[in-house]
Amino acid sequence: MKILVIGASGTIGKKVIKELGREHDLICAGRNGSDISVDITSQDSIKNMYEQVGKIDAVVNAAGGANFSPLTELTPEKNEKGIQSKLKGQVNLVLLGLDYVNNNGSFTLTTGIMMDDPILQGASAAMANGGVKAFVKSASIEMPRGIRINSVSPNAVQESWDRLRDYFPGFEPVPAGRVAIAFKKSVYGAQTGQNYEVY
Repeated sequence: MKILVIGASGTIGKKVIKELGREHDLICAGRNGSDISVDITSQDSIKNMYEQVGKIDAVVNAAGGANFSPLTELTPEKNEKGIQSKLKGQVNLVLLGLDYVNNNGSFTLTTGIMMDDPILQGASAAMANGGVKAFVKSASIEMPRGIRINSVSPNAVQESWDRLRDYFPGFEPVPAGRVAIAFKKSVYGAQTGQNYEVY
């Protein structure tokens, strides 16, 4: 298979590359250190990426961010990052990529634990994650040409725990390698409309 991995240089993206790269032809995309440069907050950048890669069998996205902020300090401007990147950016990867994915191919997006297990300062990220989950579930019944769509919902990962532990008291982090296996399940499997939880 020819697989496009977006966010390939990130903590989870690197493990996805390792997991999928053993058997398939991977194209790495992201803001830094990748085969192709892409900013998922820009429709033009996404279009340019797809024009460069051409026809592919799967799109895997491990990119997208949101601001952590107390609700009383969460301004519309701060909230916009989660909307433009984690939510709208991922949705646009699908909308703009449908014509590039081969018959019976797949999209795999990223959500996160905060939408189901809330944390302080996590409302913006939870909003974006929940939107992506709902989009995946609903879009799955309309995907053309046998194309599947799923999402992966990781817990905080061990590799980022030193930076994130204060946001996730009482949580037990998971290795990014375990998260990558959920992406593999989505790409290789037959299910669609699923949100694979890695807790």
